[in-house]
Amino acid sequence: MPPFTTVAAYVPPGVGILAVGIVTEVFGPHGPGLPGFEFALCADRPGPVRTDIGVPLAIGHGLDRLASADLVIALPGADFRTPPGPAVLEALVSAHEGGSVLAAHCVGTFALAEAGLLDGLRATTHWRFAELLAQRHPDVVVEPDALYIDEGRIVTGAGAAAGFDLCLHLLRREYGAARANAVARDMVLPSHRDGGQAQYLAAPVPEDCQDERLSEVLAWARDNLHEPLPVTELARRALMSKRSFARRFTAATGTTPHAWLRNLRLSSAEELLESTDLPVEEIARRVGYGSAAVLREQFVRRRGVPPRSYRRTFTGTPQLY
Repeated sequence: MPPFTTVAAYVPPGVGILAVGIVTEVFGPHGPGLPGFEFALCADRPGPVRTDIGVPLAIGHGLDRLASADLVIALPGADFRTPPGPAVLEALVSAHEGGSVLAAHCVGTFALAEAGLLDGLRATTHWRFAELLAQRHPDVVVEPDALYIDEGRIVTGAGAAAGFDLCLHLLRREYGAARANAVARDMVLPSHRDGGQAQYLAAPVPEDCQDERLSEVLAWARDNLHEPLPVTELARRALMSKRSFARRFTAATGTTPHAWLRNLRLSSAEELLESTDLPVEEIARRVGYGSAAVLREQFVRRRGVPPRSYRRTFTGTPQLY
């Protein structure tokens, strides 16, 4: 299935203005060399739609536009506790049956669940409303802690700014790490957060000198991926014991040092596979794997394909402007 080129976002009554901004920023116009899409905001009918801040939003397309989109995104709205009307549910189901990829984040997930599209699948939403989603839709496997969950042609994400993570994940999945990273840099955002990362952290922003040291160590690790980088060495550079370092690392990032390094190595390998002609053996060395065989094992386990297949897929993807 080719990467998506047309994107339509469903705008419900009381739509979150942040959610509109997220999808418009990711899938709207970008600078030269960055992927662009045929993008449309759609509502029950064209015209003004109330937003969560009270300012009406002029929407130019109705539900019929969803059927022609490769990617359909159900945006969250303040009225999510009231099920969408039959026309909306029918449009979502028809889009899915027609081959569209469907996505939703925050309470937009409720619309996909109401349409029956999440039955038997894993899904997530804003952690605050995960229990309500599970109660209303017992056939949905709700995972309240995930940032986003990819079930192939259905992708759901957590609340608020996690919409960026979901959208960047879709870009990465369809167009590769290099282009997703370029869009993230254009928006001054982190290029990738793993979907299994916690939605909320006890201490998301480092505040004391020890966490400043932690930030410096993470920056050093990014610049030295070719090194083995054992946790004992990272802890030593942070002037902490291994146990204290692991505890503070998880509190600050929501994941473990091993998982963070693994994702960083694989993301760097993805970008090198896409943007260079370096042999896989050299890429493995640059990102800190002992051999091409180790890189291949990790790549197949975490990405589902070997490095050379990944390279063929994404270096052959046509650029969009």
